[in-house]
Amino acid sequence: MRDYVYVRSWDAVQRGEGANMEDLNPFIEPGMIVRHPDMPEWGSGQIQSKINERVTVNFAEVGKVVIDGSRVALVQVFNHE
Repeated sequence: MRDYVYVRSWDAVQRGEGANMEDLNPFIEPGMIVRHPDMPEWGSGQIQSKINERVTVNFAEVGKVVIDGSRVALVQVFNHE
């Protein structure tokens, strides 16, 4: 007997099919400055891309990080210097 794991194809991910988690960052767009609420040591980061719940952020202290937006609500920074 075999165990099977269902993996959504990349096309299905892009179309949002099979996603059952809520996007906690619906208004985040590329270019915005954000902080990770649980990782203040990462500093501020700029949104590079957002595809469904996947958010790529370039943080000052750690570089590019891909964040699952269904698990982390990023905090927008308005007074970034």
